Amino acid sequence: MNWTALNSADQLSEIKQQPGYSLIFKHSTRCSISMMAKRRFELDWDKLPADMPLYFLDLIKNRDLSNQIASDFQVHHESPQLLLIKDGECVLDQSHGAISVEETLEVIA
Repeated sequence: MNWTALNSADQLSEIKQQPGYSLIFKHSTRCSISMMAKRRFELDWDKLPADMPLYFLDLIKNRDLSNQIASDFQVHHESPQLLLIKDGECVLDQSHGAISVEETLEVIA
């Protein structure tokens, strides 16, 4: 699996209009907790549906876009943060140590 860099409002609009599930991982490249959460997630991400788009947001480079995500999906800004989007709505919001492929799969099931 591979991350798709999320760095524009146009991409965010596409995610909101996309049918099915998408995943957004908001990551601070300056935070060791965020790095550990990302690594732990990537250890199990091969269990996710292969066709599910995975988006990676670098919070340091894209703070405004991160704020737009929080507003558009009505979630509090966190870092690290994983958002599972279904048909344009956030159906799962995980942060820090709660970021889990297993819980994501439970919601998808």
